[in-house]
Amino acid sequence: MKTENRARSRRTAVVRDRIEAAPPHGETVRLDLRRPIGSEPETAVVVVHGFKGFKDWGFFPYLCERLAEAGHLVASFNFSRNGIGPGLLDFTDLEAFGRNTLSREMDDLHWMLDQVTTGAFGGPPPVRTNLLGHSRGGGSCIVAAAERDDVAALATWAAVSTFRRWTAEQDADWNRLGVTYVRNARTEQDMPLNVALRDDFKSNAHRLDVLAAAARLRAPWLLVHGEDDATVPVEEARTLAEAARQGALEVLEGTGHAFEAAHPMGPPPPELKKAVELTVRHFAQAGSAR
Repeated sequence: MKTENRARSRRTAVVRDRIEAAPPHGETVRLDLRRPIGSEPETAVVVVHGFKGFKDWGFFPYLCERLAEAGHLVASFNFSRNGIGPGLLDFTDLEAFGRNTLSREMDDLHWMLDQVTTGAFGGPPPVRTNLLGHSRGGGSCIVAAAERDDVAALATWAAVSTFRRWTAEQDADWNRLGVTYVRNARTEQDMPLNVALRDDFKSNAHRLDVLAAAARLRAPWLLVHGEDDATVPVEEARTLAEAARQGALEVLEGTGHAFEAAHPMGPPPPELKKAVELTVRHFAQAGSAR
């Protein structure tokens, strides 16, 4: 494990460590660990990005700072095959992106939860560990929380209700070429997806059934979704909420998939601030109820 640098926030009493670690199952995981200065948090939050996302994208640093300000140890990380290299801001490893699978992301997420819950990154183990995921990362968090008994509370932002999101044309590409491509409109890159993504999903369909996991989930769960989300329609959030035992759905009017945040992000938009406020309150209430 390698700690790259430490940075102190200029406007908040939060310290951040950048860490590189190598899980037993494979490639490097790069993560940020934030904590409030002068205290050892009793609670932790693991923050999970989505498809074509990364820990330094848009709203994630702001979100993690606010969670740390609220008294949590906050771990945000890049999936080992998300395509972001050591520069942290660019998709420089498209070969790894193409080899990514949902099962590999689940391996990364469970490893990260194990590290945080045991205090492997320093400090005492937290009393409670919470999960927060955005988009496809929200779906991964639902599955992981249903598989574990040490997730105290869950929050999902714009979460998918199914991982099965490819088109008939992409299926045809996989059958013919073994690879298909998705366009990244922001970077203007054509990003490969190998047929292993589909094959892994088919082989692990029971485990990767997000709705079935939602129905098993026992942790208190907040679902935040933009009413105008064009990437993951709000109907998916309503479907998840109907399946959930302890799910509370908050639909934010006039906002989309990223709560009006962009990359790079300027001043935080009101819609993003609202999502953060709801999430901080949810984790606080879940902790006080235990």
